[in-house]
Amino acid sequence: MRVSSLGAALAGLDQIDVGLLVVRVCIGGFLAYHGYNKIFGGGGLSGTAAWFGSIGMKWPHLQARLAAATEIGAGLALAFGLFTSLSAAGVIGIMIVAIVVAHAKVGFFVFLPNQGWEYCATIALMAWSVGVIGPGRWSLDHALDIHVDGWTGAIVTTVVGLGSAALLLTTSYRPRS
Repeated sequence: MRVSSLGAALAGLDQIDVGLLVVRVCIGGFLAYHGYNKIFGGGGLSGTAAWFGSIGMKWPHLQARLAAATEIGAGLALAFGLFTSLSAAGVIGIMIVAIVVAHAKVGFFVFLPNQGWEYCATIALMAWSVGVIGPGRWSLDHALDIHVDGWTGAIVTTVVGLGSAALLLTTSYRPRS
């Protein structure tokens, strides 16, 4: 294909929609797979629950299920661009909880032993950005004519994301000394 033909073929594509699709599928797909791993990886759901208990989660079996369900559900919804502000909020909530209960005490860098908080913060901030910008034209929200973006998207994504993390942490997290 000649360069001019390639340019003509790409002329109809909006770079913002392509970029949003890539970010949504990447973050959402990775997070959904992370949730899948909580259920079917190494120690399975019982191993996840045991780890949750060891770091101070009050109801580790329930919370392991909720964490896996949130990662899978919010991840897939974000990937498909469905209820984008709420799915982005779910991603933010789960990442903030992960930062507080496991990663903040390690330090910033992800390459440190037990992983620092930079990676989780990056995922949360990218999800927030999608919640503010919106999912783009290549999304289920667009197909279903659901438009929650801009400042409304920012408020919904921020309040629900931070609020859900705060609720879970205040009711369910008892850090080990």
